[in-house]
Amino acid sequence: MKYATQDDGIRMGDVDRIKLQEDLKHRQEYLDRLYTKDRRWYWRGKRVFDIVFSTLALTLLSPVFLGISLFIVISDPHAGPIYKQVRLGRHAKPFIVYKFRTMVANADELLEQLKDQNEMNGPVFKIADDPRIIRGGRFLRRTGLDELPQFVNVLMGNMTVVGPRPPLPQEVAHYSEFDKLRLMVTPGLTCAWQIQPRRNDLSFEEWMDLDISYICDRNFWGDIKIILATVRTMLRRDGR
Repeated sequence: MKYATQDDGIRMGDVDRIKLQEDLKHRQEYLDRLYTKDRRWYWRGKRVFDIVFSTLALTLLSPVFLGISLFIVISDPHAGPIYKQVRLGRHAKPFIVYKFRTMVANADELLEQLKDQNEMNGPVFKIADDPRIIRGGRFLRRTGLDELPQFVNVLMGNMTVVGPRPPLPQEVAHYSEFDKLRLMVTPGLTCAWQIQPRRNDLSFEEWMDLDISYICDRNFWGDIKIILATVRTMLRRDGR
């Protein structure tokens, strides 16, 4: 999206207003796509799928959960194996998300010291060689195994298997009106962004476009394809 600049002969005081107008226009285009289909049966079927899929995953992967938990405790005994964090779900409702801990116990406190090294544009923070990561944590993050406890969130209903990743409150505070469209649905364990090759090289705007396009066009077959592609992504260890 091209925004006006001072070189366009427009006073800098008008830039924010013009950006907002263009953002709202972009948002309306996606809203028109979003409400052209009746998705009630999709939503009901998706919830049934989430319950069955997450129950099977938690049952079959229980030995993996135990093994990862023991490994984390041995690698860094200063905290438990599960990391809890407040994220925002559908309609920006806060909830607790669960992950296997891959960082030191005081990782959130150390974040302020690292913000100037952020390699992502927009409100998201990611760096390739994060010094807060514990031994073995990088492998868990690259394979996506650190996200497995979120099957509990899926079973509880505050997450779904496929949907936009749940953002942090401080990230949403910087969202544009267009970006807020991704908060219209239940967040997911995996999403269209996560299966992109070299996804961390995508801009924040490209990430938002992927998520909101998914919301507008989502269907069962598309969800299955994202799940299968997620397995491939985990094997390639594309995470960060």
